[in-house]
Amino acid sequence: MSANEDNIRQPGLVLALVPIVLTLCVLGLQLFYFGDFTPHIPLAFGIAITGIVGLMLGHKWPSIEEGVFHVINISLPSVSILITVGMIIGVWIASGTVPTLIYYGLKILSPELFLAAGMLLCSIVSVSLGTSWGTTGTVGLALMGIGAGFGIPMYWTAGAVVSGAFFGDKISPLSDTTNLAPAVTGTNLFDHIRNMLPTTVPSMLIALVIYFVVGFTLIDTSQVSFDRIHAITTALDDAFWISPIMLFPAVLVIVLAVMKQPPIPSLFAGAVAGGIMAIFCQGAGLHETFTFANSGYSVDTGVPEIDPLLNRGGIQSMMWTISLVLLALGFGGALERVGCLQAIIKVVISKVKTFAGIQTSAILTSVATNTVAGDPYLSIALPGRMYAPVYRAMGYSPLNLSRAVEEGGTLVSPLIPWNAGGAFVITALGLGIADGNFENLLYIPLAFACWLSPVIGIIYAMTGLFSPKASEEEIRSWEESGEPVAQMSA
Repeated sequence: MSANEDNIRQPGLVLALVPIVLTLCVLGLQLFYFGDFTPHIPLAFGIAITGIVGLMLGHKWPSIEEGVFHVINISLPSVSILITVGMIIGVWIASGTVPTLIYYGLKILSPELFLAAGMLLCSIVSVSLGTSWGTTGTVGLALMGIGAGFGIPMYWTAGAVVSGAFFGDKISPLSDTTNLAPAVTGTNLFDHIRNMLPTTVPSMLIALVIYFVVGFTLIDTSQVSFDRIHAITTALDDAFWISPIMLFPAVLVIVLAVMKQPPIPSLFAGAVAGGIMAIFCQGAGLHETFTFANSGYSVDTGVPEIDPLLNRGGIQSMMWTISLVLLALGFGGALERVGCLQAIIKVVISKVKTFAGIQTSAILTSVATNTVAGDPYLSIALPGRMYAPVYRAMGYSPLNLSRAVEEGGTLVSPLIPWNAGGAFVITALGLGIADGNFENLLYIPLAFACWLSPVIGIIYAMTGLFSPKASEEEIRSWEESGEPVAQMSA
C-alpha cells in the first residue's frame, strides 16, 4: 500500500451524502425552476463536487479521474449500441423498413388491441435481440407511428413499448445486464433467469391485462379517424415502396440474434442491409444513404401525425443522449471511487438484520443508484458486490440478490429521465421532453411491467415466497472459492 493510500479516509454518512444532495439540488433547479430538461451541466457539477470531497478525503485527482474513466470504459459497449441504433433508425426509415411496419400495423392491428399487442411484440423482439435499446429504437419507433395513426396519446404507446422492450432485456441470455447481474453476485446465468420468472411473469400479465382493458375502455377508439389512417397509409405508399420485402433488415437482425451472434455486429449488419435496401429499393444514392446514417432521414409527407417520427435518426441524433450518458457514468464513477456510495450502502447493511429488510434494501439501493448515478450498470454492479456477503451470512442464495439488482437496475433505468435508459427512451421515441412536452413523461407510471416487478419482489421478500435458501452445493462452492461472508451481529 502506498503512502498516499494510507492517507485516504473513508467518508462518513453525512459527507457521503453531500455530493449527492448538492447535485440533486442543482438538478432540481435546472429541471423544475428553469424548466429546462437538460441534466448535463448539473451532472458535470456533480463530478466537480464529488472531486472536491475526494480531495478532502486524501484522494489525488488522477485517482478520481481514473475512477470516472473506469466506469465510462466499462459502459462503452452501450455507447456503441447507441451509435449503431442511431444509424439503424435513419437508414431503416430511408429503406422503407419502419414505414412498412407502420403501414401494415395500421392495416392489421385494431386500436383496441394495439397497446397489448405492441407490448407483446416488443417483448418478443427484445428477448430475441437481447437489447431493449435496439428494440425501442426500431420496433418501438414504428409502434409510435401506428399509435399516432390511431390517435392514441404518445405516453400510452411509449409505456407499452418500454414495458415490453425492457422485459426482454431482463430475461434474455443475450442481454448484457442479464449477464452482469449473476456475474457480480456469483450465480449461474440460467438459474438467475429462472429465478426472475416469479416476478417477471406476474408483472407482464398484469401489464398485459391493463393495456387490454385500457384499449377497450379508457382510450376512446370510437374517435379514431379512419380518414386520417387512410391519409397516413396513402402518404407512406406515395413516399416509399411498401412491401414485405422491406422487412428484410429487421428479419436479418432477429435471425443473427437467434444464432447467438454478438449484438453490435448484428445491429450493424441490419444497418448495412437497410442501406442496401434504401439504394436498390427506394432509389437513394450512396452518399444520401451515408447522410441518413449520420444525420438522419428527412421527408415531407404532408401528414403532421407521421412526419415527426420519420424525420429523425442518424448518429448525430444520439449525441445528446451519449453526452448525457457519459456525464452520468462519470458522476457514478467518481462517487464510487471516492467511496460515497459504498459508505451509504454499508450504513444500510448495518441497520438491516432480516432477509425481508436486506432484500428490500438491495432493490431500493439499485433504484437509488440508478437515480443518483444515472447508470444501470453501476446500479447492478455496486449493490451486487456490496450485498453478496450479507446474503451468504444469512444463508440465503445470492439468486435473491441477482434478481433484486436486476429489478432495481435494469427495469427502473428507463423510468428515470436523466438515466442512460430514460434518456435513450425519450430520444429514440421522439417524446420531445426537451422541447417542453412534459406530459409525455406520463410514460413512466404507464410502463407498468417495469415498476410492478420490483414491487412484487418486495412482496415476496416480506412473505418469504420465491426466496430460496442457499443450497449445500452453493455453500460448498463459497467455501472452496473463498467468497467473503459478512460477520453478522446478533
